[in-house]
Amino acid sequence: MIHQNNDIRGKVVSPAGGPRGSVQRVLTEEQAREYGLHAPTPGGKNFVLDTNVLLHDPGCLGRFKDNHLCLPVDVLAELDQFKNEQTERGANARRVHRTLTELFDDGACVTRGVETEGGGSLRLVVYDPATTEKCIGRLRHFHRIFPDRDRVDHRILAATLLVQAHCDNPTVLVTKDLNMQLKARAAGLECEDYLNDKVDPREVSDYAMRRIDVEADELQRFASSGQLKVEDGRCKGVVLNQYALLQVDANVKQTIPARLDSNGVFVRLAIPGALRIPDGNSLKPLNLGQKCLIDALLNPDISLVTCYGQAGTGKTLVAIAAGLNEVCGRRYNGLTVSRPVVSMGDQLGYLPGSLDEKMRPWLQPIYDALDLLTTPPVSKGPRRKQGRKGKGAEMTSDAGKPCEELMEQGLIEVEALCYIRGRSIPNRYFVLDEAQQLTPQEAKTVVTRMSRGSKLVMLGDPAQIDHPYVDSRSNGLVYTRNRLKGQSFVAHVSLSKGERSPLADLGARLM
Repeated sequence: MIHQNNDIRGKVVSPAGGPRGSVQRVLTEEQAREYGLHAPTPGGKNFVLDTNVLLHDPGCLGRFKDNHLCLPVDVLAELDQFKNEQTERGANARRVHRTLTELFDDGACVTRGVETEGGGSLRLVVYDPATTEKCIGRLRHFHRIFPDRDRVDHRILAATLLVQAHCDNPTVLVTKDLNMQLKARAAGLECEDYLNDKVDPREVSDYAMRRIDVEADELQRFASSGQLKVEDGRCKGVVLNQYALLQVDANVKQTIPARLDSNGVFVRLAIPGALRIPDGNSLKPLNLGQKCLIDALLNPDISLVTCYGQAGTGKTLVAIAAGLNEVCGRRYNGLTVSRPVVSMGDQLGYLPGSLDEKMRPWLQPIYDALDLLTTPPVSKGPRRKQGRKGKGAEMTSDAGKPCEELMEQGLIEVEALCYIRGRSIPNRYFVLDEAQQLTPQEAKTVVTRMSRGSKLVMLGDPAQIDHPYVDSRSNGLVYTRNRLKGQSFVAHVSLSKGERSPLADLGARLM
């Protein structure tokens, strides 16, 4: 959702009890313009941006249409601390600096504002406590509540109070920091989250498969031919490659799962009886959701699969099994399985050993799945190391693990996302686990790395978020699904039934 003039309603009341407009303005008009407190043109709202908004979306300066953007100078100081980082955050900080340099050319006055696309403006706001605090009583009240005047958050809040006191149009602080939002409301400021990359809550929480009512003869025709054209607006709202249940009657268990293909025709799921791994285990789908997921994973015409599922639904295991099945069938050059390390771009230091040894704890769930799928179903017990015969030969159960052999051959890669920027990944089956921990910009980086012949599978649970500045509606997984849904080469599946164990399923639903 893009911020517009009607985003905020209501009147803010100052802690002293009077309305915002009753604040006595002691600063002259020229002083107010010198500090960046006046918008260059009338109308619109004043949106004061926190640093985390700029780092989250460096392109946000062009997304507020005809409103006025205010950047406290303390925000620039915070950006300067990150510009030298060789991370996604550092790249975003440098991009913001370049954008500001282009907007504020040599002849522009940074505090009086410059025009932006959409009819709005951008200006810097200066907070000088030695001058302004003596003039505005609300600032004195604010610093009695928050006495730490050197804290950057408090200085940004004070700058927002200044803009609010000298502007008739509404002033809103935009931040992704929940604690900052609470402080702003305590100070009598209007505050909101950055909404541009948030999706509809229903697209995150609705795991139910769409049901389409059909006639009995239509269902029979679909069962025999595998195709059905549904008319009369019964499939209104269904997008390409969406999975649905064709049913005769809601009270009768006459249903067949189907997928809407690019021709607007529902087609039957094309899935094998089991995903078979050579010299390893086979995996059978245990519920309808897994059947739909396998159909999407094995479809050569689908290049991107997104999957929501709570813990224990089998999304990672099924995706890796499908990838191994496709690689062993020589449809791809190899399988790459990856996941972010808490937050993509974090350093891996302080742990002893090589890079592989450092990454092993983070990637252990992936190794567990690979070992389960590639190990022969019947164990023959411990094997002797090759080349050692006779009395006293050492016994081992680790020699020659199938997954390690496939890794040595280059057919399987297990890696973190820390160093994916700049790569080009051709003809690979790429499984990205825990994708809900990515920001939208990080998800875009991954998607744009896929070359011709590659397939990307993004898995995650939008309810399990550890990243400080994303939530269930703004993380990279739901953002990717929302922006790319309806494309002929994109499919989405939601898993709701837990299969790990009855205990795990009960814990996921009730705890």
